[in-house]
Amino acid sequence: MLKIEVGIKKLGRGRMPKATSLKNILGPSFVLLGLGLGSGELILWPYLTANWGLGILWGALLGISFQFFLNMEIERWALVNGESVMVGMARKFGSKVAGWFILSTLVPWMWPGIIMAAATVASQIWGGNIKIISLIMLLIIGLILTLGPVVYKTEETIQKWLIFLGVPIILALAIGLADMGDWQNLAGGLIGKGDGWWWLPKGLPILSFLAAFAYSGAGGNLNLAQSYYIKEKGYGMGKYGSKIRSLLTGKREKMRLEGKTFVVNKINLKRFEAWWKVINIEHGLVFWLTGLVTIAMLSLLAYSTVFGGSEHQGLAFLFEEAKIIGMRTLPVMGIIFLLICMLMLFSTQLSVMDAVSRIASENLVIFNQKRFKISALAKYYYGFLWLEILMAGLVVLLGVAEPLLLVTISAGLNAVAMLVYAILILWMNSSELDKKLRPSPLRVGIIVIVIVFLLVFCTVTLADILR
Repeated sequence: MLKIEVGIKKLGRGRMPKATSLKNILGPSFVLLGLGLGSGELILWPYLTANWGLGILWGALLGISFQFFLNMEIERWALVNGESVMVGMARKFGSKVAGWFILSTLVPWMWPGIIMAAATVASQIWGGNIKIISLIMLLIIGLILTLGPVVYKTEETIQKWLIFLGVPIILALAIGLADMGDWQNLAGGLIGKGDGWWWLPKGLPILSFLAAFAYSGAGGNLNLAQSYYIKEKGYGMGKYGSKIRSLLTGKREKMRLEGKTFVVNKINLKRFEAWWKVINIEHGLVFWLTGLVTIAMLSLLAYSTVFGGSEHQGLAFLFEEAKIIGMRTLPVMGIIFLLICMLMLFSTQLSVMDAVSRIASENLVIFNQKRFKISALAKYYYGFLWLEILMAGLVVLLGVAEPLLLVTISAGLNAVAMLVYAILILWMNSSELDKKLRPSPLRVGIIVIVIVFLLVFCTVTLADILR
């Protein structure tokens, strides 16, 4: 039996660096937004609105708002202590918690629904076998993450360019194709008003709605990766942290689990408050606002092009949407739309595999530091990365062919993971941080609401499965 070694050292001490400008810290929220683009934003919410209308978009607004506040508590710990929340939770609750994070990350995200969706779109554009395309894409993702000198920098660059180029095109298409009535329905949908109904239409699969709600953003344990991204970007005490570099092209760097914190005095507290303000703005603009606009525009585009026809199964709505876009504008625009969708899905799968590998490798070290050395963290990262690729490839070869079903299964599993860490993080931030650095009563109240909602979500999901 594997003997568990805790071995989490006490936090070091350092000075809180001065806060920098918004322009200099942009990046981590682009990566986290990229984790959600290919699931909730591109597939689930547009699929639901294509079939049931815009009146359900209040769920997207609520879901991404919940994730904003949850993500900021994840960022709070890393900002103050320069380490991931997983290290903090192991220090607080014991290293056994690391085993839970490994399982609750690998199992929900082993289902390759996102990359199969990307392959399905690619097949629609160029033709070809979906399974073979999926396997090729998985291999390309592995090579990109393996050969990039600094893994985070590679990922940030990909996500920034995709969002900067793709989102404006989607916005332009939505503005050009939606009429005034569509925009009015969108505005009503954000407060729950549908066509003759409020909140939920008759016949809407509750599991699909709750899956979309959970994926209004990244979802599952992947939100926890935000503590890595802001650490590697150098937010606050993350300045003293280490980075995961490529084994092949990156320079060597001394790795460590534990971070450094600061003495709460007048100067450091003022610097913390300046950091807290600017990172809330960064996450609010990039993750919350850009994410909400993307969901709204993709849903509006689906509604204004294909709603009202026959019910669409799987990704059929996306292909019908591209066809109508080409008919109403230029044929090439339908192809461009599908290309953007394919790239979004591909980049999402890339970000998912990076986040899963980070979480699993660090928690492996936390679980047993005597057997798994922090100095070999990069090796564990790449081991988990290629294990994920192998697992995903096996699922593809086994013939599970419906991407939407796989995404929905993953969402249900991830809701359970979110419920667990929401409780643990709120507990930790409210008890382990200095009183002047803890979440405000308002933020505590919002996280409690998130926990209650996730508890209801999991209960409903379980009841639906049992039926």
